[in-house]
Amino acid sequence: MLQLIKSCDRGYADHGWLKSFHSFSFADYYDPARMGFGALRVINEDRIAPGTGFGTHGHRDMEIISYVLSGELAHKDSMGNGEKGAANAGVIRPGDVQRMSAGTGVLHSEFNHAKDETTHFLQIWIQPDARGIAPSYEQKHFDAGSKRGQLRLVAANDGAGGAVTIHADAKLYAGLFDGAEQAELGLADGRIAYIHLVRGALTVNGQDLTAGDALQVRETSRLALTAGKDAEVLVFDLAA
Repeated sequence: MLQLIKSCDRGYADHGWLKSFHSFSFADYYDPARMGFGALRVINEDRIAPGTGFGTHGHRDMEIISYVLSGELAHKDSMGNGEKGAANAGVIRPGDVQRMSAGTGVLHSEFNHAKDETTHFLQIWIQPDARGIAPSYEQKHFDAGSKRGQLRLVAANDGAGGAVTIHADAKLYAGLFDGAEQAELGLADGRIAYIHLVRGALTVNGQDLTAGDALQVRETSRLALTAGKDAEVLVFDLAA
């Protein structure tokens, strides 16, 4: 069973310095029919104006993934990431996947220090399997070649294949598709999938998607991704 959610049906907020599309209910956008999908709770497509950003604020008991599309995002947190001399510089660039497990609580800020370039990124929240874990941070780069014409696992609950480790029964794949490039992904019994098309155009199981569209998938054993046109896609494999 496939359910298409068009880009234009997402929530939208314009704060001047921040323009954000909400795939699910978030902040002032509320739709009781769009409260999440499985453990997936938030996909915000954010554009942060030059020289602005999110001031220090807190999170807890959430797996938070940042996926930068263009520009750079500087991150600092109460675990020391982003501080001078820290193990993690905290600057996220295209191709990077940043995972922050908020656990018992973490404070962080995100900022676009560029003078003339907007930062365009996806903020993703996934509900964890367990509450009250110790906060932690991880950041890895996945180059375009590893995603070209295939689905590259970039986040998983076991960190398989070099993916970042999330504390949730979920897997996140990223792929780039154009022309004849295509891929398939099997879904085990009791699994559901959420496909978010970041840019371009793509066909999934016969359903045409354009940038910003999403597809909710239930009771389906296989995903077939075809007919890409400069497409970048995220695929979530989730427990039902």
